[in-house]
Amino acid sequence: MSAQQISDPIRIGMVAGEKSGDNLGAGFMREMLNRCPNAHFEGIGGPAMTELGFESLFPMDRLSVMGFVEPLGRLPELLSIDRKLKAHFVKNPPDVFIGIDSPGFNTQFERHLRDRNIKTVHYVSPSVWAYGARRIKKIKQATDLMLVLFPFEQSIYQSHNIPVEFVGHPLADMLDPQDDNALARRICGVEGDGYLVALLPGSRTAEVKRLAPLFLNMATKFQNMTYRVKFVIPCASQEIRQQIERVAQNLGCDDQLVLLDGQSQTAIRAADLVLLASGTATLEAMLLGKPMVICYQVAKLTYILASRMLKIPYVGLPNLLAGEQLVPEYLQRDANVENIFAEVRGYFDDRQKWAPTLRKFDEIREQLARGADKRAVSSVLSMLQIKQVVE
Repeated sequence: MSAQQISDPIRIGMVAGEKSGDNLGAGFMREMLNRCPNAHFEGIGGPAMTELGFESLFPMDRLSVMGFVEPLGRLPELLSIDRKLKAHFVKNPPDVFIGIDSPGFNTQFERHLRDRNIKTVHYVSPSVWAYGARRIKKIKQATDLMLVLFPFEQSIYQSHNIPVEFVGHPLADMLDPQDDNALARRICGVEGDGYLVALLPGSRTAEVKRLAPLFLNMATKFQNMTYRVKFVIPCASQEIRQQIERVAQNLGCDDQLVLLDGQSQTAIRAADLVLLASGTATLEAMLLGKPMVICYQVAKLTYILASRMLKIPYVGLPNLLAGEQLVPEYLQRDANVENIFAEVRGYFDDRQKWAPTLRKFDEIREQLARGADKRAVSSVLSMLQIKQVVE
């Protein structure tokens, strides 16, 4: 069944602060334009959104900052963007404003608009389950509707009487682990039965600075072993590619390494094992049915603050969704060459031990594949009381 097109124009304000939000926004826009061809979108978005006609008033990468301490250096610029964008939307009120993830920026932004009678939606739950319920009060004041990606998040908002819809995750609708992995391996230069390990040290310069040397130092330990192992790194930008090339040259592991421009999903799909930073990539690896080892390092002060606030035993999405440790996690000092090398070598020595974990990955994928883009658009139109006629 498909919803009848809505001819009336709809103005939608949106802010996405990083690549994953840009992809979510693009999926939402594509489905909304199918139903409302006259919809207009503006705010802050990335290349996937602008390709669909989104009017980005500021570059998305200016919001891409993480941690507790790191944003301080960019505070004047962030405040300036916040002030100008608020003035724009107050002067030109949209029918609805949708903040996509980036809760540090979007939650207070949504409250400002909602206080001025502009409907607000927050797409992707902040980590209220990680830091306790302290954020819930602010969210309740800021948003008219919360769209969540994971099933365990829905009950949290329902218990605080916040309108919420579990829409599933768009990646679960898109990624099929049975697609042609052989093509991905050819792209990565793997022939025959050699092993390939995908290294994903992150998409931000600070992440790569910490994790790329760690991952590549681990790779050098396989140079004199009988295993035929190659490593592939998808580079999020030319700057990051150059950063990784310098590290690889210094360590002398160029011959073992394949660098891709972007194509992170290709690298994951081609790999036997994925070594990666905590984040959305862990979800991609799980949905593609790949064994993985999660590592993360942040600024020391950020870690001290976060560790005191965290209310959960895991940081990786596969472990959080399962409610148990399906995949290894190494944080801060535990993320070292010896521990990671032991995990990678252990995988090659006994691949069958991953079979129960991969079956669990399949179960979680089925839970998340719900047609997220369609559900998100239907929820927003229902909130706006725009009638949807189903054929």
